[in-house]
Amino acid sequence: MDFKTSNEETKTGIYLMQEGNEEPFNIRLHLAKDILTIQEQDVICVSGEPFYSSERTVTIRRQTIGGFGLSIKGGAEHKIPVVISKISKEQKAELNGLLFIGDGILQINGINVRSYRHEEVVQVLRNAGEEVTLTVSFLKKTPAFLKLPLCEDCTCIPSDQSSGTSSPLCDSGLHLNYHPNNTDTLSCSSWPTSPGLRWEKRWVDLRLIPLLHSRLSQHIPGSDVCRKNAFQVIAVDGVCSGVVQFPTAEDCLDWLQAIASNISSLTKHNVKKINRNFPVNQQIIYMGWADEKEQDSVQDRMYSPKFLALRGSSLFKFAAPPVTTWDWTRAEKSFTVYEIMCKILKDNDLLDKRKHCFSIQTESGEDMFFSVELECELLIWEKAFQMATFLEVERIQCKTYACIMESHLMGLTIDFSMGFVCFDAASKVSVAVLWRYKFSQLKGSSDDGKSKIKFLFQNQDSKSIEAKELEFSNLFAVLHCIHAFFAAKVACLDPMFVESQGSATTTGIPSLSSISCNSQTPKLKHAT
Repeated sequence: MDFKTSNEETKTGIYLMQEGNEEPFNIRLHLAKDILTIQEQDVICVSGEPFYSSERTVTIRRQTIGGFGLSIKGGAEHKIPVVISKISKEQKAELNGLLFIGDGILQINGINVRSYRHEEVVQVLRNAGEEVTLTVSFLKKTPAFLKLPLCEDCTCIPSDQSSGTSSPLCDSGLHLNYHPNNTDTLSCSSWPTSPGLRWEKRWVDLRLIPLLHSRLSQHIPGSDVCRKNAFQVIAVDGVCSGVVQFPTAEDCLDWLQAIASNISSLTKHNVKKINRNFPVNQQIIYMGWADEKEQDSVQDRMYSPKFLALRGSSLFKFAAPPVTTWDWTRAEKSFTVYEIMCKILKDNDLLDKRKHCFSIQTESGEDMFFSVELECELLIWEKAFQMATFLEVERIQCKTYACIMESHLMGLTIDFSMGFVCFDAASKVSVAVLWRYKFSQLKGSSDDGKSKIKFLFQNQDSKSIEAKELEFSNLFAVLHCIHAFFAAKVACLDPMFVESQGSATTTGIPSLSSISCNSQTPKLKHAT
């Protein structure tokens, strides 16, 4: 029971929902472009005066053949009332709009049977006489283990034979103890005071989840344990869909990708609108959720959701998506993109059971670890980070860091065009260049992990290796900056990257539309 359009913006299907420790129950999902609707079955009044009680009263007579024409399941042993599970074909026309599969029997001839076990309800009905008045209420969250049909087309077969025994998980037919002289046909009275009242079973909205800035999660909150064929959607205001369960891994992935694709489309559209208010060098390139691994995590809270944004020269980390301009000043942390290092973690680098992970090493050398739900989301992030770094290197063209060489204060400039330029910072001469090397002349380097970097350059004329050792107060920022400039150089030689960058220039913002969560995408090249 699944429908989808060619662009994957609309899908509908019936699956299971679990809330807390409750038993799963049937729900219907409907995915639109900007909203996920979760519906449950309910019985609503469709005629007469509005009636707001959830309870209905129906009087029926026992037939000579077929008895009451109903089958039941459930009972107090399953912490639910007995539920009507089938209605016979003969009674269906008479009971239309009065009784429904999924109705819980609350009272029988005035006897409260809410807390009765299955066999006890069967006995009450056997001894109820020729006419029985039922007070019922449709159970919207009937446990899925009862396996009730979702429509009224499923009927029980009338019989004049006693079932003998009954079971709460099997249909118990109520065609017992008929009177041989009674040849009346089944008669029903709905509401004695309102005989024209009719009811219908319909799918009604249980929850509406706006998709803009919503996040998906297959994992048990805070852990690395992935639910089997299940996920939940959490809206930006914290409203949660509940855990939606699917029969197969394929169904689950299909829905995950479709929802992620719609969220991505909405985010792109929203970013485009926001960027109208920002100058060219402050454009948003990426916005999205990721789970950050806690540095000092306790066992039951290993991960926390964070909202990441790449804007201009910075990576921002928020607890919630920024809405106003003021929100951008209240990020938990911000980093300069060319002074941090992003690494996509391979299988042997993963820290736990979570897949689709990446790390960020900051300018201070601190490592932060993040995970996303889908591989396509990881690819989108990777491409966005590469694009943000390239654009910022292209914009600044050079970056200078103070350093010490042979006990003298120096400056090292990393220049996109010229390469490495070292000059005497204490010299009164405007620019006292001590040495200069192109990027291509760097043949190796090493660092002590604290402050010192040793560069090995090849002399263009003699081809000999010349070592230069410099000391920095911000070692990791310098290392990451050098890597960013090298990566930008490599990107300039990549025809695919150059082409995407060319199209980005015309729109003012890099285009990430070449990667989608519902299509197969080649993996990106790693610039080193």
